[in-house]
Amino acid sequence: MGENMSKRLKLVTGSESEMEERSFINPFPDREPREQGLSGSPSAAEHSGANEPLDAGGKVCDLAFKKGKNAIKTFLKSVNSLQKYIHINPNIDMFLPVNTLLYLQLYRVTQEASHLQRALDYVKRALRNLNGRRVSFLCGDAGPLAVGAVVHHHLKNQTESQDRLIALNMLRSSLKGHLAQITCKIVVTAVLESGKNLSKEEKKAERCPLLYEWHKKQYVGAAHGLAGIYYMLMQPSAKVSQDTLNELVRPSVDYVRHKKFRSGNYPSSLSNETDRLVHWCHGAPGVLHMLIMTHKVFKDEKYLRDAAECGEVIWQRGLLRKGYGLCHGTAGNGYALLSLYHATQDKKYLYRACKFAEWCLDYGTHGCRIPDRPYSLFEGMAGAIHYLSDVIQPEGSCFPAFEL
Repeated sequence: MGENMSKRLKLVTGSESEMEERSFINPFPDREPREQGLSGSPSAAEHSGANEPLDAGGKVCDLAFKKGKNAIKTFLKSVNSLQKYIHINPNIDMFLPVNTLLYLQLYRVTQEASHLQRALDYVKRALRNLNGRRVSFLCGDAGPLAVGAVVHHHLKNQTESQDRLIALNMLRSSLKGHLAQITCKIVVTAVLESGKNLSKEEKKAERCPLLYEWHKKQYVGAAHGLAGIYYMLMQPSAKVSQDTLNELVRPSVDYVRHKKFRSGNYPSSLSNETDRLVHWCHGAPGVLHMLIMTHKVFKDEKYLRDAAECGEVIWQRGLLRKGYGLCHGTAGNGYALLSLYHATQDKKYLYRACKFAEWCLDYGTHGCRIPDRPYSLFEGMAGAIHYLSDVIQPEGSCFPAFEL
C-alpha cells in the first residue's frame, strides 16, 4: 500500500511538459478576493478594464453579454449550414436529437420562436431515422421521441406531442421480458446490485461497496465511470434510501476521494497512475459534480473543499488542446466552474467560467484538435454554444443531459 501511494505521489508531480501537451497555459489573470477590492486596492480584474466580465454587483456585464450573444449567432450559422448535408446524409452526426437540446436551451434563454423551429427541424430528421436497434436517450430512439414531445409541447402542438409520448411508451412495450416493465426504481435497484456484485468479486466490499466497470476498466470519471454513477444515485429522483446512501454510496465516494493525485486531479481509471486528463469524462471536472452532490446530501464541508480543489486544477489545466466541447473540451470544464459557483456563490468561479467562455469566443483559433463530430453537442461547436448561452445567464445553468 505504501509503495503504491509513493508511486502515485511521484507520478503526480511528473512531467509538466506532458500536462502542457494536453492543455494550454491559462493566459487570464485570476480574480482577486473581493475583500481586496473593497479595501481600496484595485484588483487585477479591475485593471483589465473592458476584459472584466463581471460588473460591480458581480453579475455578467452588458458588454460580456453582448459578446456572448453575437458569438452564439455567428457559431449557429456554421452549425445551421450543415442542415442541407444532414438531409442528404443523416449519419453525419449521431447526436441530432441531442443537438435539439441546444435549440431548446437557446429558446429558454432568448424566448425566440426561431430556435424552437430549428429544434423541430433537427428532431424531424432524427425521427425519420428511427430503427429500433437502440433505445437509449443519447444514441437510440428514445431521445428523438422524448425531445420531440417537448418541442411540440412548446409549439403548442399537443396532438403531435402526445403522439411522440405514445410512441415512446410503445418503444418501452416492445422491449423483451422484464424490460418492458422497466421503471426508475427497477433501474436504480439493478445499478445498486451490479455495483455490490462487482465489489464482492474484486474483494473491495469494505472499502468500496459499489464498484463498476466498462470495457473491462474501472473508470472514475463522469461519462463512463464511478463519479457519474454515484452522482446519479444521489439525485433526489433516484429515491435511494438514506440507509443505502450512508452504507453504500458515501463510502464509495470516499474511496474515490482517496484516489486523488496530489495535484487535486483524479485518475481516469482505478488502475491508471498518470495525472494527465482534466476532462468532464475523465478527471477532476467530472468528479467535481459528484463531490458537490455529496456535499448537498451529507452536509459535510470536506466534499466542498475537495470540489474547490478540483476547481483549482480546472483553472490551471482546463483550457484543453483537445477542443472546446463538453465531453473533453473547455466548455465542459467551464460547466464545472459554474456548478462550483452555484454551490459556493463565490464570484471567483463565475469570473473563471466567464474567462473560459471568453476562450471559446475565439473558437478554432488556438490550434486545437478537430473533433470527430465537429458540430455535435458533446464533442463540438454545439456544446460551446450551449455553454456560452448558460454563461450569459448563469443562474439557471446546468450541464446538458447530465445535471438534473
